[in-house]
Amino acid sequence: MNEGIIPSLSELIALRASAQRRPPARRGRHSVTGPSASPLRGRGMEYAESREYVAGDDVRHIDWRLTARSGRTHTKLFQAERERLTLLVADTSPLLYFGTRTRFKSVQAARAGAVAAWQAVREGDRIAIVRGSMAEAPVPPASGTRGALRVLDALVRWYTATPPDDLGLAFALDHAARLLRPGSRLLVLAEPHSVAAIPESRWPALAAHHDVVVLLLTDPLETAPPSQRLPFVSGGQRVELDLTSDAQREAWCAEFQRPLDRALDLLPARGVQVRTLATDAPSDAWLAALGRMQPQVA
Repeated sequence: MNEGIIPSLSELIALRASAQRRPPARRGRHSVTGPSASPLRGRGMEYAESREYVAGDDVRHIDWRLTARSGRTHTKLFQAERERLTLLVADTSPLLYFGTRTRFKSVQAARAGAVAAWQAVREGDRIAIVRGSMAEAPVPPASGTRGALRVLDALVRWYTATPPDDLGLAFALDHAARLLRPGSRLLVLAEPHSVAAIPESRWPALAAHHDVVVLLLTDPLETAPPSQRLPFVSGGQRVELDLTSDAQREAWCAEFQRPLDRALDLLPARGVQVRTLATDAPSDAWLAALGRMQPQVA
């Protein structure tokens, strides 16, 4: 009864097949798509242990606490991270909870996020998700099916109805910046109006050290309205919008098409991959964007 209006956990789990159909990315010494085989996936370094300092060690890695406790100089040893982080940012703008073809934009966002989660599992990444909220903490990174199911649960909860504490996409990106490490993959599920409200300077900073994809959720009525009179209900009252009028079509375009066009022009120039996903499109139609992404070296 609610198919296409609210997402269900069962449909998001079933989307695992979409990720399985896509060939896995090749791993390389310098990037995920490089030619040289290597098990190392991350770009950052994790603390492994400390040992006594020897001549030639990097003084920047001195373990000052252990040095103070022991009275002998110690240095920290690090190892490369073996799991990349795929972080989803879920825009929960009220404008997403709408649709005229196949499903709501919110449901399509949940489905696209599920495809991304299963793709991350297949590639051996840890997966996490965050939205713009002070009341709800991000879903922490975890790998494997367990990590994906945590993300899917959040997608179902957040996209069933507009969260009452939504603080916007900018707030969610602030959360994301604190979770990301160099070499992470960032997927932003967003309404075009939400992206338009983000200062342009935010995007280059994110794209400098991470693979960033912005997925813009659209509805065919917004991008290609019919040339006719359309009935709407607003505030409990029935109104008609005459889209045969040039003035009304221009106003419609300014409201729906221009924020989308601006994002499509602006983001690639700032190092961000951007794709659109309509409500009536296959939920994995955007996956080709991941195949062309080149990880940045910190």
